[in-house]
Amino acid sequence: MKTPYPLILASTSKYRGSLLAQLGWEFVAVAPGVDEDKIKEKNLHPAELARELSLLKAQAVFARRNESCVIGSDQVCHLEGLILGKPHTKERAYEQISQMQGKTHELLTAVTVMSPRESITFLNTTTLHMRKLTLREIKEYVDFDLPLDCAGSYKLESRGIKLFHKIETTDQTAIIGLPLIELTDVLLKQGFPF
Repeated sequence: MKTPYPLILASTSKYRGSLLAQLGWEFVAVAPGVDEDKIKEKNLHPAELARELSLLKAQAVFARRNESCVIGSDQVCHLEGLILGKPHTKERAYEQISQMQGKTHELLTAVTVMSPRESITFLNTTTLHMRKLTLREIKEYVDFDLPLDCAGSYKLESRGIKLFHKIETTDQTAIIGLPLIELTDVLLKQGFPF
């Protein structure tokens, strides 16, 4: 399939790569090399943080490959403004889910598409209503799914779906890390073939 520009995903996330592959366009994945911790120190509103990180990731790769169409994306999970990042340890995952259980939180997925033609940033908001859970249920879930590399400490594409009694979203792929419906709209307008 001929594309107007080489397509680059500014991420080495296996989740985002697998999602983008569903659209059928050839692409390469490139690590953007953005220091996310430095940006997080700015204490931006969660939506602004997600947008800023997606933009910086796209810009970092586009600066090296400006003949391409680059997709930068970032996800921020927050509970009433408190950002819940990747837990990296089981103990931190238990703690995050314990904070969220019985409450509603948001998963914000920002995407920046940057090409020689234009730069577009959009934000997808998913609202998740978590069930009331016991510590035993939380530990059993974390021990099974090991969501240590996932913002918010859950994998909805696996057993994590059991943690929720309601999810409000316009695109379920946003939950995994890349909202394909709106991304497809943007890429089709850039001249990518259907």
